[in-house]
Amino acid sequence: MFNNLSDKLDKAFHILKGHGKITEVNVAETLKEVRRALLDADVNFKIAKDFTTKVKEKAIGQNVLTTLQPGQLLVKIVKDELTELMGGDATGINLSGNPTVILMSGLQGSGKTTFSGKLANYLKTKKGKKPLLVACDIYRPAAINQLHIVGDQVGVEVYSEPENKNPVDISLKAIAYAKANGFNVVIVDTAGRLAIDGEMMKEIAAIKKAIGPQETLFVVDSMTGQDAVNTAEAFNQTLNFDGVVLTKLDGDTRGGAALSIKYQVGKPIKFASNGEKMEALDQFYPDRMAQRILGMGDIVSFVEKAQEQFDEKEAKRKPRIIVP
Repeated sequence: MFNNLSDKLDKAFHILKGHGKITEVNVAETLKEVRRALLDADVNFKIAKDFTTKVKEKAIGQNVLTTLQPGQLLVKIVKDELTELMGGDATGINLSGNPTVILMSGLQGSGKTTFSGKLANYLKTKKGKKPLLVACDIYRPAAINQLHIVGDQVGVEVYSEPENKNPVDISLKAIAYAKANGFNVVIVDTAGRLAIDGEMMKEIAAIKKAIGPQETLFVVDSMTGQDAVNTAEAFNQTLNFDGVVLTKLDGDTRGGAALSIKYQVGKPIKFASNGEKMEALDQFYPDRMAQRILGMGDIVSFVEKAQEQFDEKEAKRKPRIIVP
């Protein structure tokens, strides 16, 4: 995951190797390569430019501690900015409501149905919930069958009405069924399309209006890069969704979606799915992802420790003011 981006960032930081301090010249040369690495990862040009500008502003004038090298300090600054770019703090899922209703959205092939099963498994095993999966793809019988297979894999019941062609009616009946049978989470898997179209948007907007979900999640294939961000923007205009799910992060991911989506759409990435197994689902932590992209967790920890020690020494040097 992100191997190509990680390699290019590593090479960019090597430009500073052997330099005694950070200067406008050497940081500009390094950040030119960082920007190039981000563009190659299918990050939008404006985002890449804004990112490197922020890093430069923070890097110039920074005192490089005697225990550090300029390259190490720049790694830490880049890591902090990557974390902010991807959302800063981790954002959990809203489990209020009785039952909690979670609406899934996304294009066909994004991994929406598989993720619905993974989320049901996650909520069942890690949050102690009793979820119900709901099949609202009225166009593809294969989609309903797939959800039943996924439900069997994780031991979660699936509500479906194969003959009913009204997804609003199906979802409302499913919620009533959940209330009557002790389910405290309802996960509604909706129809996807191969491309965005008006009818699809009308349908999912009608479902959302009828069921009033606590969470509306947009599921996106992370391998589609900048296209994923454009699709997310289109869905968000109609649905005003609450968060993003990145699937297929175990593939040959360039990183564009993960790095761009929060900046452009303004919605947090809540989950990352990185494998076929039903357990392969993690809450998304921007700081951890930034460290994985850089592949330099040890350096970041080393810089943080050096900065803490420096701050402690500075604090001890400052004279204490005694108020009589």
